[in-house]
Amino acid sequence: MHHTNPVTLMGAPGSPYTRKMLGALRFRRIPYQVSWQTRIGHDSESSMPTPKVPLLPTFYLPNEQGEIVAVTDSTPLLRRFEQDFVDRSIIPPDPVLSFINWLIEDYADEWLTKAMFHYRWHYAADVKKAGSILPRWGHISAPEADIEFLSQFISERQISRLSYVGSNDVTKPVIESSFRRFLTLFSRCLQAGPFVLGKRPASADFALYGQLTCLALFDPTPSAIISEEFPRVYAWTELLEDLSGLEVTDEDWIDTRNGLPEELVALLSEIGHLYLPYLRANAAAVHAGQEILETQVDGQVWTQTPFTYQAKCLQWTLEAYQNLDPDTQNRLDQLLVGTNIVEQLRS
Repeated sequence: MHHTNPVTLMGAPGSPYTRKMLGALRFRRIPYQVSWQTRIGHDSESSMPTPKVPLLPTFYLPNEQGEIVAVTDSTPLLRRFEQDFVDRSIIPPDPVLSFINWLIEDYADEWLTKAMFHYRWHYAADVKKAGSILPRWGHISAPEADIEFLSQFISERQISRLSYVGSNDVTKPVIESSFRRFLTLFSRCLQAGPFVLGKRPASADFALYGQLTCLALFDPTPSAIISEEFPRVYAWTELLEDLSGLEVTDEDWIDTRNGLPEELVALLSEIGHLYLPYLRANAAAVHAGQEILETQVDGQVWTQTPFTYQAKCLQWTLEAYQNLDPDTQNRLDQLLVGTNIVEQLRS
């Protein structure tokens, strides 16, 4: 199906998921029209439909009846666009690689975002910059007095949400050490090839890119770490901004029949030992109706408010694994030996 009309969305420059989606749309050469959010929450005077949960970016797309509805979740949206637009796919055709892509995309969207939120709203310099710039994106000509009010409002609201992200004094060392490990592992992946799964970008690359637009390019504390210690990751983040000119072929994906690059296996091992055990502990706390999740992550104490959405993320990952045919599942299991992923998915 070919669309003639541009895809319409509302987003914000400081939203990692807005940047994830824009990067993917540009690479896929899908025409779009973006409007930048001007209200806190959603614009009550807008004629556009409002989503159930006001998240960014919000896309305005036809449902099965042809009515325009508000849609917000980036990962299913990218899969929907695979059906709607044919060329320059960002989902690998090999079902084994496609599942690996899903895992890394989910890790970026749901774990790396903890580092993004933590650095932005935990450190004074980062709070100051975000509080100053974020309100001006939607109100570039607003009087200073209005900006001051908005700045305080946004900062206080975001800092109050740290409990859901799991950023607190107990979890700080886990978040920061896992962030540095990610940078080390990802930097090595980039030495092996320009993208996570070969010579062309997958949706996982755009998910990583979205978080890194904040961590590498905007927030002072993580940006200093990345530019000084992991310059390859910093440079990659700038390159991902616009890949519309990159020509790709079907041969650019990793051929899993030859095994996986060791650098990729090391990144997957981080996901298997850190992220999936966290997801399972969170889901157990959600299903038990607990008010506080207390568990071990990375061998250290982890405590946060249980997060219902991330219980769904685990469910979707388990379903994606169970829906693989036996042959594919077997191939995947062999490639993931030693990563702790299969153990987490099967137990």
